[in-house]
Amino acid sequence: MKLYFNVGYSAKVGENLQLMIKDEGSVHQTHAMFYGENGLWKCEVDYFSKTISYHYQLIDERGNILREEFVPHHLTFPHNYKEFVVFDEWNNKNFPENYLNNKILYNKLNTFKPEKVSVLKKHTHLFRIEAPIYNPDWKIVVFGSTASLGNWDYEKAIHLSQTDFGIWETSLEIPENEFIQYKYCLYDAGKGKVIDVETGENRFALPNQSKDVLQIVSDHYFKFKLYQMYHDAGVAVPVFSLRTEDGFGVGEFSDMKKLADWAKETNLGIIQILPINDTTANYSWTDSYPYAAVSVYALHPQYISLENLDFALPKDLIEDYQAEKSELNSLELIDYEKMIFGKWKYLKAVFNEDKEKIYKDRNFKKFIKDNESWLLPYAAFCVLRDKYKTPNFNEWKTHKKYIAGKVSTFFSAKSKDYDASMLHAWVQYQLHKQLKDAIDYTHNLGISVKGDLPIGIYRHSVEAWTEPELFGMDFQAGAPPDQFTELGQNWEFPTYNWEAMKADDYKWWKNRFKALEQYFDAMRIDHILGFFRIWRMPVSATQGILGYFYPAVPITLEEFSARHIPFNFDRYCKPFINDQIIWKYLGENSGKALEFINNNQNGTYSFKEEFNTQRKLADFFKKNPQGPIEDQLISLCANVLFLIEERNGQVVYHPRFNVYNTESYKYLSDWEKKSIYDLYHDYFFKRQDHLWYEKAMEKLPMILNATEMLICGEDLGLVPDCVPVVMDELAIIALKVQRMPSDNIPFYNPKDAGYLNVVTASSHDSSTLRQWWKEDPALTQKYFNQQLVQYGKAPEELDPHLAEIIMKQHLYNDSMLAIFPIQEFLATDKNLSNPKMDNERINNPAVFPHYWRYRMHLNLEDLKEQKDFNQKIAYWIKDSGRV
Repeated sequence: MKLYFNVGYSAKVGENLQLMIKDEGSVHQTHAMFYGENGLWKCEVDYFSKTISYHYQLIDERGNILREEFVPHHLTFPHNYKEFVVFDEWNNKNFPENYLNNKILYNKLNTFKPEKVSVLKKHTHLFRIEAPIYNPDWKIVVFGSTASLGNWDYEKAIHLSQTDFGIWETSLEIPENEFIQYKYCLYDAGKGKVIDVETGENRFALPNQSKDVLQIVSDHYFKFKLYQMYHDAGVAVPVFSLRTEDGFGVGEFSDMKKLADWAKETNLGIIQILPINDTTANYSWTDSYPYAAVSVYALHPQYISLENLDFALPKDLIEDYQAEKSELNSLELIDYEKMIFGKWKYLKAVFNEDKEKIYKDRNFKKFIKDNESWLLPYAAFCVLRDKYKTPNFNEWKTHKKYIAGKVSTFFSAKSKDYDASMLHAWVQYQLHKQLKDAIDYTHNLGISVKGDLPIGIYRHSVEAWTEPELFGMDFQAGAPPDQFTELGQNWEFPTYNWEAMKADDYKWWKNRFKALEQYFDAMRIDHILGFFRIWRMPVSATQGILGYFYPAVPITLEEFSARHIPFNFDRYCKPFINDQIIWKYLGENSGKALEFINNNQNGTYSFKEEFNTQRKLADFFKKNPQGPIEDQLISLCANVLFLIEERNGQVVYHPRFNVYNTESYKYLSDWEKKSIYDLYHDYFFKRQDHLWYEKAMEKLPMILNATEMLICGEDLGLVPDCVPVVMDELAIIALKVQRMPSDNIPFYNPKDAGYLNVVTASSHDSSTLRQWWKEDPALTQKYFNQQLVQYGKAPEELDPHLAEIIMKQHLYNDSMLAIFPIQEFLATDKNLSNPKMDNERINNPAVFPHYWRYRMHLNLEDLKEQKDFNQKIAYWIKDSGRV
């Protein structure tokens, strides 16, 4: 079979195109292309399969790849032709067909059945266009300049068949020997007519007078008008926050069905939740933090419904269970420790009572077999964590180092740990069943579910234990100072060893996305900036302020010298301390500092060796509390100008964040200050951008191509210039939070949102709108007058009318998604808003660890019955074009 490829591309002198055809596995055939007439690159290929997957690359004279398609082309060839001329277009990742053909589309068209195209021997052309259309009544038709294409008559337009989700094809005979102009149109089956023609210039095709040759016109980028694109609105609520009559003091997977029922009533098409992986480290309230998972695969046992297990509770425990359930459900907030203790007590009772039946369950056996690669180490980890009362595997008496052969015995019936291991495996099986049941129910209502992918892994997790080579265990990830905290954030997660992950073709990430895709249709990538660079600290630091970006182009001694900066290691890289600074930090407690510092006899001081890092001080204070001076001394440890990094046997340097605000900086000479400020500005705002662009484009396309979920990136914080460029190029949906603008403006205006945005009024990391309204009266007044365009003095409380205005500003715009925390919906009704406003905050990033215990004050059953409220929201969603 002969294939003749043609693709239009405007290359520079010295650049060439090549065709990469994917064979079995990940091997590619490479075919050089030559430049023909009319801007077309061509090549001829002998091929012997009825389906093909391929992509194009742009290379320089040395064969270096300058640009390549991230989305492969796929074609299926009809059996009655032996030669095919393929006319292609370069396929950009940010063409609508590539980011809109996703699992959300599959939900919206959940009754879709593929249509077949008949390709007859007399046919000359096969037209193919990728156009994901979310309206089930809309179809694609084509008309054009020849009689066979209807002579531009809408009534004679040719109907295309949807052969797969978002792929439309028709095969026809065009006998005319003339240049063909054509366009695609939208046809409304309900109205029985063409309702719109794609925008832009006419498309072109060549005549085909060759018998036995089929010309495949493989088009891309159906030119939608914005209102014809997918738009949706949704609700964001952590699963643990759901309240129903069935719960056990916490929201459960089964409760998602009732949330979906309410979403259906209100025309909301998407439900967004926080991470749901198991975070059980020590069974205390600190495990409530959903971003510190002990496994990136295991689900959290807190979400299990004890009433929906495969086996009922033992009869002698039912009365106790009902009493505990009633007590926990009466609480305004989650009591994590009581809840998780109770759930495990009843889970163990059910397991022990029905153990023999459980072990014989074929579906349970299949679940173990299908998931053994992660389930076995997870179960072993849980058994060892419970046995040694710590998740820190470095402190275990056995199995400190993971050895697969030794750990495999945990799933052996002869092992003393078999029952304990099987308990954890069975709980995961029940969680999977209950979540899948809730997801299927939600999908059947046409509603999609958006998950949340944490950027980091917990330091004492299954993955850190089993695959330590994939992580930087000597470092901690976090975030630089921002509006939440002036000291930065230290999440204490290890960083990623991206080089090791790249060597394995990012298999770890691909497997992770595959697991999430079982349940989710869209995914929020937490702190997507981490794929460009991560803010990392050595383990000797406790505050995020002592971090630096990695990777980064550092500062070397040669650069200090070239800039005439008199670098002195002790002065620049160690805390600068004198009498005035001690007094500023410690005041009347200054005398107590002498226990921790040495006098250098030259007007300066330095920390004693046993106290010369934040970690050493923090560890000392845990055993020897010192009261208010603790925080001051730890902060004094950060009074440095530059941080050091050892790289390839050489020491390199990074400016401390906000170096010009340090006490150390104030004691420099004016010209030294100016030189260091210029260096700081170059480091943070100029020199890194190209490196970070390259690193992101190395990782993200590989990972994104492994999933059919719609990908959204949380891109808040200190955002480099390259981030929006990459996110646009890869069609990653960017987050816009009104109170957290990336530009130097007080508020982000939702009407400025582009299509590839998700807009929201607040997030789980911020205060709610009602809380924020009272935080800073001057800022609120500005917002009231400028953003809400209201006159006079702002009211002291955010009233429902103003909450409605804010919601509508976020709904009536061009963004693909508008998703609001459930608290903000309730704020629009005085009868439904929580009288205890401060109970509604989910997280405060300035407080670590924070107790994540927010729970809705209303039952979902009652919320569904609020007809006037639900109809009001349903009308907003429909009127704003988001249905």
